[in-house]
Order: sequence, then structure tokens, then C-alpha cells
Amino acid sequence: MFKSILFPTDGSDLSDKATAIAVEFARLHQARITAVAVIQPMLLPTLGDGGAVLEAGEYETQMQDAARAHIAKVAAAAAAGGIPFTGVIAMSAKPADEIISAAEKYGADLIMMASHGRTGLSKLLMGSETQSVLSHTTLPVLVLR
Repeated sequence: MFKSILFPTDGSDLSDKATAIAVEFARLHQARITAVAVIQPMLLPTLGDGGAVLEAGEYETQMQDAARAHIAKVAAAAAAGGIPFTGVIAMSAKPADEIISAAEKYGADLIMMASHGRTGLSKLLMGSETQSVLSHTTLPVLVLR
């Protein structure tokens, strides 16, 4: 039924747990996985580990490195499961839009993503990429917690 799964990953523990489910789901459906990690551009100076302000170039390098690591985790799980895999790193101020765009570009027929289940003030302040994807795509979305 589903042959091409788009799997957004942010490297969180929840996303890592969802990776195992996505790989097993892909195996059962003989589907391929395209993982996407979306980097948000630095809007304001960001404090580094020591409280020093990161420059935009340094921020982007660190985010690219982190995104590559997130994609590598999914790639390793897919390889272990014998699942065809593509990894994508994108930069966008609106990750949900980038996720939907990647689903179209890579021919996904399902978006499978983890949700942090934020509520109240944290949802208002941090938003919900999952909710935004659900609201703006015509594809089926499987939300994992």
C-alpha cells in the first residue's frame, strides 16, 4: 500500500525511537524511506556552550553537522533492515513547509513523523511542526509518540 515514506528527523530521543518503527513499517510494506532533517536559519545571535555568541557561519556548520548525524542514524537503521534509503538535509525557516515539499519532491505516499506532544504555553511558543504538516498536506500522516 505505502511504497515511499518520508520520515522527518530532528535527532531527539523520540525521533530516534520512531526510526525503529518507521524501518519496521517500511520492511512490512516493502517501502523505501526518505529521511529529511530541516535546519532553521539563525534569526538572532545564538549562545554557544560557553555563553559566547555564535556567528551565523559557525551556527550553520554546527547545525549541518548535527543534521548529518541525525540522517546517519536513520541510514544505519534502514541499512540494517535492508530498506532502500535516501537522506536529505534542507534549510528553511518553516520546517513543516520543507517537509511537505520534500514529500512531493521525493514522491512520498506517506509522511511518518514523531510528535513531542507539546501542550499549553510550550505549544504556543514553540509551535507544532507536526500539526502544521497535518494541516497543510493532502498525504496521509502517521504520527508516532
